[in-house]
This record gives sequence, structure tokens and C-alpha cells, in this order.
Amino acid sequence: MMRQISDDTEDVSLFDAEDEETRKVRKKKIRHPLASFFHLFFRVSAILVYLLCGIFSSSFIACMVAIILLLSCDFWTVKNITGRLMVGLRWWNQVDDDGKSHWVFEARQSSAKGAKVASSAESRIFWLGLVVCPIIWVVFAFSTLFSFNIKWLAVVVMGVVLQGANLYGYVRCKVGNKTNLKSMATNYLGRQLFRQAASTENES
Repeated sequence: MMRQISDDTEDVSLFDAEDEETRKVRKKKIRHPLASFFHLFFRVSAILVYLLCGIFSSSFIACMVAIILLLSCDFWTVKNITGRLMVGLRWWNQVDDDGKSHWVFEARQSSAKGAKVASSAESRIFWLGLVVCPIIWVVFAFSTLFSFNIKWLAVVVMGVVLQGANLYGYVRCKVGNKTNLKSMATNYLGRQLFRQAASTENES
């Protein structure tokens, strides 16, 4: 005797659960260890050289050149390699036929067919290094001004500019190249004030 199968049933792959688990494991793993290493290596090395150069070398010129080289290598690596590999973001400047300069900010669509899911571990490493290091250079800038150590000011400003440029570029990629960051921050503050006012009114 044969059973009639309802038309409401749907085919389910036996490997769907396994694929989902594999995808979750891959998302937690670091798929690009070399890119993750160099994403932090140059910027952390520049900070360490700035802090320790007075101990190991008395030559200001040698320390300055070393820091500038490390900052330049970091800027190029983060802009052209690690952002694309680790979080699927990239930005650049292009000049059209009329000679006008345009800034382009791109983000890989994770929903696209064949697109790789970004690793959460790599994403945390990327954004942590991208945000914390420019803040450290800003602290160095204030300390340089307050201590009247003017000879280091050019080096510190270069650190702020190069690493701040990458931070700004990738934030624009993340939020969308048509999004106004100022209006986004204003809208966020407005929503927070509205929620606080609503909660206060409910309590009363």
C-alpha cells in the first residue's frame, strides 16, 4: 500500500544543517592570518618605535624616518589589502576623463551569490586596530603640544592624518557612500533623546 505525499511538503537538503554549522565555524575562524597580522603589525610597530626610540637610539632623524616608513606601509596595506580581505570593504580615489576627482567607497554584499561570509574574528581585529590606533596618535598629538616637544609634531600629525584617513574611508564604506555622517549622528542623537523622553513620560 502506497502513501500519498502531500503537495505541501518541500525538499530539504540533508546537508543544510551541516552547511550551516560549517558556515558558523568558518565565521569564527581567522581565514586570513597573514593579513590580520600585518593589519596590526605596521601600526603597532610605529607606536612602539615612537615610544621607545629615545631608549634605543639618540638619532631623531633615524627614528622619524623609521616611523614614517612604518606609517606609510600601514596606510598602503590597510587601504589596499586588509580591508578588502578581512571585511570586504575598499575605498579609493579616481579621476574621470574631465579631470574631476571622485572618491569611491565600496562594500561587498554578503547576500550576493558566491560571496564569502566575513569572519567575525577578523572583523573585530580589523575595526579594533582601525579605531584604537588613531586615537592613540591623537593622544600623542596633545601630549606633544602640552610638553612643547615641537620636533615630534610633524611625525605625530602624519600618524593622525594617515591612520585617520583610513578610518574615515572605511567608516564611509560601512555606512554607505551616500550617507552623510553628520546627519547620521544627528539622527542617532535625536532617536536617543526621543526614547529617553518617552521612557520618562511612561514612568510619570
